[in-house]
Amino acid sequence: MKQAASSKQTKTRAVSTEHERLSDIAYRKILEGLFDRTVPAGAFVSQNALVGMLGIPVQPLRDALRVLEAEGVLTIHPRSGIQFLKPDLELARSTYQFRTIIERSAARSYAESGDAQEIAGMIAEHEALIAEIEGGAFGSETIDKLDDLEERLHGGMLASLRNPLVENTARRLKNYVRLIRLERLVTQPLALRTLREHMNILHAIEKRDPDAAEAALAAHFQAALQRILGMF
Repeated sequence: MKQAASSKQTKTRAVSTEHERLSDIAYRKILEGLFDRTVPAGAFVSQNALVGMLGIPVQPLRDALRVLEAEGVLTIHPRSGIQFLKPDLELARSTYQFRTIIERSAARSYAESGDAQEIAGMIAEHEALIAEIEGGAFGSETIDKLDDLEERLHGGMLASLRNPLVENTARRLKNYVRLIRLERLVTQPLALRTLREHMNILHAIEKRDPDAAEAALAAHFQAALQRILGMF
């Protein structure tokens, strides 16, 4: 009897794990659909339409939709459909205000305890990309490098806080930022301004100056917000 019960529990856990895995895949596919415009921002669609568009089974889709509704990415209207978030001025302001609150502390923490080799490496990569763009190279590969550097800089600062609640919140904010930036055209001057703002933060961190790092981070977000507000 004990062996049978144990076998049943093992099967239940396996089914649960597989279900969770499918739900995670569904979550990622919905976000990817938004980011690649398969699902337009602000769209109102039925559950069946999403199943067809994204190729996701119904139950994992429902589970993922509930998570994304809790994260503010969409609203589920029972017996009607799913309405996706459409970025606007208020979302942009709120998102960057919240990011500033969280990452000012993160910049201070990274300046105090960040790995010196990691910081030096990011500075070198920023300098190389600036030189590359100034030399005339600019395309999708350049933008990918810029996105990677941005992810690593902000991710490194947030990780230095060693706070899972902050990291979970930051992931949610990252989704908002990607939605807000969907209509943004990344130009050569914009990329250079962003990289130089990053360099101001990194140089302050390298000097172990928390006050300067915090100020540079706040200035970067204020400039980024102004650039985004110009899109609306």
